Amino acid sequence: MRTWIPLPRLEGDTSRQAHCDLPEGTFERECGREGFFGPATHIYHQNPPTGWIDWEGPLRPRAFDLTRREATRRSPFDADLLMHNAHCRVRWWRLAEPMVDLARNADGDELLFVHAGAGDLFSDYGRLAIGEGDYVVLPRGTQWRLAPTAEMTLLLVEATNDAYKLPDRGMLGPHAVFDPAVLRTPVIDAAFRAQQGDHRTRVVIKRREQLSTVTFPFNPLDATGWHGNLSVVALNWRDIRPLMSHRYHLPPSAHTTFVASRFVVCTFAPRPIESDPGALKVPFFHSNEDYDEVLFYHRGSFFSRDNIHPGMMTLHPAGFAHGPHPKALATGLAHARTETDEVAVMIDTRDALDLAPAATAVEWDGYVRSWQVPIPA
Repeated sequence: MRTWIPLPRLEGDTSRQAHCDLPEGTFERECGREGFFGPATHIYHQNPPTGWIDWEGPLRPRAFDLTRREATRRSPFDADLLMHNAHCRVRWWRLAEPMVDLARNADGDELLFVHAGAGDLFSDYGRLAIGEGDYVVLPRGTQWRLAPTAEMTLLLVEATNDAYKLPDRGMLGPHAVFDPAVLRTPVIDAAFRAQQGDHRTRVVIKRREQLSTVTFPFNPLDATGWHGNLSVVALNWRDIRPLMSHRYHLPPSAHTTFVASRFVVCTFAPRPIESDPGALKVPFFHSNEDYDEVLFYHRGSFFSRDNIHPGMMTLHPAGFAHGPHPKALATGLAHARTETDEVAVMIDTRDALDLAPAATAVEWDGYVRSWQVPIPA
């Protein structure tokens, strides 16, 4: 754990409480470290921190329309790689037909988020029915295949050489945000037994980004039972009950769903908007200096963004301040909405992400200019 000098000070015209009762005519920016858990200062500006009129160089907010990636693939290892670093790989996968081969990721845990469609996931642990809005955690080394009942689009987030865990809920207790009892695990049922048998089966194994194929004269998904505390597990966003405060806008970290060593996955689910007159109603401007921030927009109207639709993804690299679009900020100041209806997946990575050609091919180049709309008086 890093250490820092605890030195809370006030200088000039400030608010007494972060994200509340801002001095009139100011815009608050949080300069923070360690992903909202480290030292932070709130600076009150006369102009929006995103009020740029020009931008040169590679460090800029990026947006990608993944709905334009139309090709289907039969294997997750052929899915479109979007962005990556040494600890995390983000891919986009369309699957129209059942997988022919079994897949086995020997590099790390795999997290699937089902953006659309439905199907049966067969694995070492049995059969699991999954559909729109499901997260599915596949432990490293699991053998599995997916058989869609309706064409599926999925976001894949690999924890390279790592494992997914649930966040520490601290004083909220173990049942906050979602009760572990809502987690679903596979079952060994008639449908699982029906797919077993002595038919030639290939297992494609990914290790160090290289593929090996092992062929069996039988189906290795031949389990008759299992017991233990390691399994494929599923969670639907509808079973997440987000933390709320009617008087204070909580940071994104309050919505953490899964934790790996060098990144976190958060879920923004529908919730009431803060009702206290002095509380911010939209995400605050912030300089998250230690993390790259990725947002995948699943459904709903995204109250902090304009011109964004479901199936898009944004990347805000560490190194500059970002925050709500002018239209969203004006809506928040006018108290025009009482609740959100958005569902989005956020990936915050401690290490900088590199973009892959599959992402840049569907980039919206105008995203960096989308903050330039004047804020209505």
